[in-house]
Order: sequence, then structure tokens, then C-alpha cells
Amino acid sequence: MRKSLLTAGVAAVAVLTLAGCSSTPADGSADEATEWPESITLSLVPSVEGEDLAQALDPLTAYLSENLGIEVDGVVASDYAATVEALGTDQAQVIITDAGSLYNAIDRYDAELILRDVRFGATSYAAVAYTNNPDKYCDDEPVMSTYAASGIELSSCNGIEEAGAESTGSGPAAVEALGKITDGTKVALQAATSPAGYQYPVVAMREQGVDTDAGITQVPVEGNNNAVLAVYNGDAEVSFGYWDARTTVAEEAPDIADEVVAFAYTEMIPNGGVAVNSALPDDLVEELTTLLDEYADSSEEAASVMFDLVGLSDWTSETAEDEITRYGEILAQFAN
Repeated sequence: MRKSLLTAGVAAVAVLTLAGCSSTPADGSADEATEWPESITLSLVPSVEGEDLAQALDPLTAYLSENLGIEVDGVVASDYAATVEALGTDQAQVIITDAGSLYNAIDRYDAELILRDVRFGATSYAAVAYTNNPDKYCDDEPVMSTYAASGIELSSCNGIEEAGAESTGSGPAAVEALGKITDGTKVALQAATSPAGYQYPVVAMREQGVDTDAGITQVPVEGNNNAVLAVYNGDAEVSFGYWDARTTVAEEAPDIADEVVAFAYTEMIPNGGVAVNSALPDDLVEELTTLLDEYADSSEEAASVMFDLVGLSDWTSETAEDEITRYGEILAQFAN
């Protein structure tokens, strides 16, 4: 999943700014619509690696250019914070970025959130609390349910999943079980910038009365796979990762479902999405939103490009901006 960045470091990104004005939209309604710019720039951080990142944007920008009737340029930002600064300085008018950066763009630059990322049918996900000590954290016997994305059966307790069904990963669920974390318990936590591995779990533990500073023994880990392995190997009694990080270690630890049990879900963490500069004409934003919303279904190539480029299966215009606002509140607690 994408990481949120708490600092707004500015990357030096070569981009094209808005250039001149074109004729009015195709319907010629000059009196009712603001004239469109001749070009707009889209900034994102691709999931792919390699030297031809900008080229990977070509199918998307060509699709937008053809259907909008104006030039759409794509640029690669060095990190998510750079997309925010690009929008704030009008170097880019459209950004595809993570949830924290969406919040910052809205808060700092009055950006308009138009789409949310969809991964495996969901626009948000929970952080999962894992343990190797179900006798302590489970009020019932662990049950098995299927993680549909990989077909792997995984264990959980406290009613967060239904036995024999497909797991849903819907939170918050059984968060009160986090109150069973006693003083001195070894808890594996990821970097402070990790929503699922640190931020949401720490907030959830604090709300259940756990002293996350002095009351637990923090075991630093890097990555969701290592958070799971910390519990699997006995280096920690509790750890946290995205739903469901156990699948990342299933090959090296085939008994992961027996040894690592999910016992709680935090509140849902929002995926990222698409935001635009508030100065863009409303009718342009409307058409842009529709085109991006329909992009993944426009062709097999588009679906492949979207997944390979930004790791998404779709976008949705159901933005649930309250989730982004809540994420901003979570981020504020870790700003220093």
C-alpha cells in the first residue's frame, strides 16, 4: 500500500504549466462555461520502477487528451509530498496521490477531491492486530475464513470474521481487545509514517488505555511482512499490518494461519485518490472525473496500465471525504 508522508518535502519536478486558453468546450457554451486551458499537467508517483516511468503514463494521458480535446501532460513526482507542492504551485493541475497528501492538498491549497482509489473492490482498509497468544487476546476460539484476493485461509477471533466465509477486513472490530495489552508487552511497530503499521494502531491502543510510550516494549520492524514475522518468530506478542499482511509470508511460513491470529481491526484507513486544482473550470473537472472513472473499463490495456502504473483496479467518484478528513486528524497526532 502507499505510505503517507508527514513532511511536505518539495521535489524538483520538470513539468509544464497551464498554457494560454483554448476555445470553449465542444458545445460552444461560452456564456455558461469558463474557457478551458490548452493543456493541463497530471502528477503522480508510479508503482512501477525503471527508467521509463514517464513513458508508462503515455496511455493514460493520450486517452485523456483525445477525449478532452486538450493536451494532458504526465509527470513523475519523486514522492507523494511532491505532488501536493506541484498542485500548490500550479505546476500540476491534477494529482494522483496517497490519502495523507490528498488531505494536505485540500487543507493547504483548497484542492477538490474528485475520485478515490479502488483496490480489490475497496476504497479503504483496516490495520490488523496480530498475536501469537490467542488465549490472552481472544474471547473465543479462532476460526478460519478465506482471504479472497489470494484464496488463503487465515485465522481470526473475537467475531471479526465469520467462520467458513470470505473475510471482509471491515473495521473497526473488537478494538476493545487492544486493552488487554499489558505493561511490558512486546509490540512490533513499523515506522511512524506507516498508517497501518503505526499510526492507526497507536491511536487505537491509546483509546483503549494503553500507554504506547512507556507501557509497552516497542519492537521496531520494517515492512508489513516483518511485522507479521515478528509475531510468528516470537520476537513480539502483538504486531500490526495492513489487511491481510499474513499473505505476504505464506510461502515462507505455510503455518502462518495457525501461529498468527488476527484479533482486532482498527477503523478504516482510506486509500488515496485524485484531486484537482480548484481553479479548473467546473465542466472540465466534470468531464475529467467521468473519463478517469471510466478509464479502467475502457480497454484491457487500460486496466493493465492502471494496475501496473499505480496498483489500482479502479477509481470511484464516491469520495467519502470524511475518511480523508479523519486521516488528517490522525496525521496531526504524529506531525512532530
